[in-house]
Amino acid sequence: MDDHTRVLSIQSHVCSGYVGNRAATFPLQLLGYDVDVINTVQFSNHSGYGRLKGTRTDADQLANILHGLEENGLLRPGRLLTGYVPGAAALMVVAELARKLRDRNPELIYLLDPVMGDDNKIYVAPECIPIYKDLLDCATIITPNWFEAELLTGVKLESESTLREALRILHTLHGVPHVVISTVLPTPELAASLPAHVLAPQTNGLPEHSPYLGDVQLVVSSSVLPEDERKDGKVSTVHVGSVKQIKGYFSGVGDLFSALVLAHFPGRSDPPPPAPDTPLSRATARAVASVQGIIVSTHHYVQTLPEEERPETDQELDGQDGERRVRRMRARELRLIQGREYILNPDERGKMGGRMVPWTDFWEL
Repeated sequence: MDDHTRVLSIQSHVCSGYVGNRAATFPLQLLGYDVDVINTVQFSNHSGYGRLKGTRTDADQLANILHGLEENGLLRPGRLLTGYVPGAAALMVVAELARKLRDRNPELIYLLDPVMGDDNKIYVAPECIPIYKDLLDCATIITPNWFEAELLTGVKLESESTLREALRILHTLHGVPHVVISTVLPTPELAASLPAHVLAPQTNGLPEHSPYLGDVQLVVSSSVLPEDERKDGKVSTVHVGSVKQIKGYFSGVGDLFSALVLAHFPGRSDPPPPAPDTPLSRATARAVASVQGIIVSTHHYVQTLPEEERPETDQELDGQDGERRVRRMRARELRLIQGREYILNPDERGKMGGRMVPWTDFWEL
């Protein structure tokens, strides 16, 4: 029998730092889940350091590990989380597994984080993109960033109308029930259409010298409506929140966020949250609150280090001095263990954001 408290997590691994499975496992365990881990790469550290050592898990190795789990009756998760898979052949193995688990357990909660790139840069094999598109109808939740959402839909997210078109494609063409798009940039056109107060500072009384930059990013959650409720072109229930950017480069944030969305997303037997929240918007809000709390506490820790150990982001200077880049990355590894209270109590401890507002007129033309 499938165990609804057991998660199978398939993504990257680093020996030092917190990205991929290293960012996901501890929070999931802390929130009460048993986690089975398959590593798609085994690296010394994340790629932001500019140098790393290790190996990639190829398709045959992945299939062999899965076969061993299957032989012993250990492949019965109630939840599946997949993230970074660098090669198309290995991703095909993951896709076949996801479909097998879905066929075996229609109530499987599968969070697909289609890790393909960021900031207009692709960092997986291009052949992975059509595989991800084909896999979308198997997922319960997907958590692309804005660039990955553009890759999946072919739509540039520049306005309310283009965001509407992207969500329509994901929900109706690809059959995804729940979508969270992170790091959406509020262009002037998009900002003008947002519900009131969404772009208000999400600092909850933090002092002006806090680590926030002026830039704001949006987080959008969208849960598809049942067929009989899709009237007047309305496809889904949409919520939106804003997150103020924090100084510095922090790796593993997306991996942590996806794991927390999965952790807080309720099962079929769990009661729904009170209106106007949806199960997805509530899970997203809690994930945002926890992540922001951890990033801010990490930033405050960085400020306690000697100045030479915490250089500011400067790609030109990093290019001249590789050790400078290493020091910067090392200082800004997420303080995940020290931030466990933000994970355990996002509603009380997560004071850095997390408010998701109903976008009630989103589907009105």
